[in-house]
Amino acid sequence: MLARLFAPTVEVSAHCDLPCGVYDPAQARIEAESVKAICEKVADKPDDADFRMRAMIIKEQRSELVKHHLWVLWTDYFKPPHFEKYPQLNTLVNEATKLAGATGTKGSFDVDVADQLLGKIDEIAKIFAETKKASLTTAQHD
Repeated sequence: MLARLFAPTVEVSAHCDLPCGVYDPAQARIEAESVKAICEKVADKPDDADFRMRAMIIKEQRSELVKHHLWVLWTDYFKPPHFEKYPQLNTLVNEATKLAGATGTKGSFDVDVADQLLGKIDEIAKIFAETKKASLTTAQHD
């Protein structure tokens, strides 16, 4: 009796946690651009220890946000058909999050590493845009 009372009466399915349109790799890119800018500013003030410490804290926070935004795309937006069509996607996300991690921008002020991170995000963004275009085309035909 209780099972019938609490049984769902409507079945709902969705591609994402929310209707599409809430995910975007631009969020990761904005944070990565901030990380790069911080690295460049620290290079301009190599002898200012206080500035470097403040910059390090902010850079580490922004690097963590890059990882967060990429993980959200990877776990919540991209689905098995995307990974089948773009087999490099898992590797790209893994490389990008490592570039934002302790051995990457989180752990250094290397501008080249920040540029590499931005490059990986751009590759992910290209795939993302293709999947969005495909889903819009599919939705128009449904």
